[in-house]
Amino acid sequence: MNVLVLLAAILLILMILIGGNKGKRSFIAIFLNFGVIFFTIFIMTIPKADPIILTLIASTVISCINLFYINEVNNKTITAFISTIITVVILLFFILIVTESAMIQGFGAEEIEELSYFSLYIGVDFVKIAASVIIMSTIGAITDTAIAISSPMREMFHHHSSISRKELFAFGISIGKDILGTSTNTLFFAFFGGYLALLIWFKDLHYTLGEIVNSKIFSAELITIFCAGIGVALIIPITAWINSYFLIKPRGKNKIINKDT
Repeated sequence: MNVLVLLAAILLILMILIGGNKGKRSFIAIFLNFGVIFFTIFIMTIPKADPIILTLIASTVISCINLFYINEVNNKTITAFISTIITVVILLFFILIVTESAMIQGFGAEEIEELSYFSLYIGVDFVKIAASVIIMSTIGAITDTAIAISSPMREMFHHHSSISRKELFAFGISIGKDILGTSTNTLFFAFFGGYLALLIWFKDLHYTLGEIVNSKIFSAELITIFCAGIGVALIIPITAWINSYFLIKPRGKNKIINKDT
C-alpha cells in the first residue's frame, strides 16, 4: 500500500508541475473514471440489467469526465464528445456481431479448472459482457484521438478564419494520419506488455501457433486490439467532419464563427 501511495503522490506532483490545474483535474479524473467503471460492474451483476445500455451510459459519463471536466466545456470538447458518442455507438454494434461470430464470450479452456467449483449459470449474457469489455477498453483511446484532432483544428480555424470547410477537413484528416499509427501501435504493445506472462504460459504448455491463435483468451485480447484500432480509425474522419461542419457555417450564412466558446 505504501508503494501505491508513493507512486500516486509522484504522479500527482508531476502532473501538477507539468499540467498545472489541468494536470490536477486529470489526476482526479483517474479516480472518477475508476468509480464509474466499478459502479457499472456492480450494476451489471443484476440479472435484469442490460450490459449494453450500461456500457453506453458509462462511456458517456467517462467521455464527459475526460473531455468536459479536464478540458472544460468549449467548442472543441463538445465536438470531440459528439464524435466519441457516434463512434462508440457504431463500434458497439460492430463489436456485438464480431463477439457473437468469434464466440470469444465466456471463459477459455485455461480458466475452466479455476472456475470448476463455481456455477456458471449466473444469469448474465456473456456476449454482451464481452462487447462491454471491449468498449471499455477502447473508450480512452477514442476520446484521446477525438480531442487530439479537435483541438488543432480549432486552432487552425482561429488563426485562418477564411479557410474552407474542405481544407479544414483535410487538415483534420492529416492530423489523424499522424495519430493513427502511433495509437494503434500503443494498443498493440500494451496488449503484449500486459499479456507477456500469458504468452510464456502458452509456451510452457507447448501450444502450437494455431492453438495460440485459436485460444479464446488470446483471440479475445487480439480482437480487442483490432476493435480499438477500428475505433481510432473511425473517430478520425468523424471528428474532422463534425469540426469542419460546426466551425464553418453552412453556405448561405455570412457570419463565420471565429470566437472560442
